[in-house]
Amino acid sequence: QVQLVESGGGSVQSGGSLRLSCAAFGHWFSRQCMGWFRQAPGKEREGVAAIDVDGSASYADSVKGRFTISQDNAKNTLYLQMNSLKPEDTATYYCAADPQVPWWSLLRAPEYDYWGQGTQVTVAS
Repeated sequence: QVQLVESGGGSVQSGGSLRLSCAAFGHWFSRQCMGWFRQAPGKEREGVAAIDVDGSASYADSVKGRFTISQDNAKNTLYLQMNSLKPEDTATYYCAADPQVPWWSLLRAPEYDYWGQGTQVTVAS
């Protein structure tokens, strides 16, 4: 079974930075797509950033220019560098993976079968 473990969450002030990590364990039937999603209280889970099997990255409009997704295939680890954080970024952040996701659906949560436990990010106003 595939397991994802997030780390790096915490509390920062507006304008600060955090770097989230997601370690993947297990093997796959094919190459994996991986992404970051977040969910704030009372809101739906939304896609933040994702990487397709060919390395193409997708970002939500709300984080473009501030967040950067990357991965280290040798370490089976996904990263999310978050800069210029805003109070609106406060949420539980989840790492997700799936062997195959259509390129036009990389930021859609229902496409992913494997999820981490989540890590809390709090940005003070």
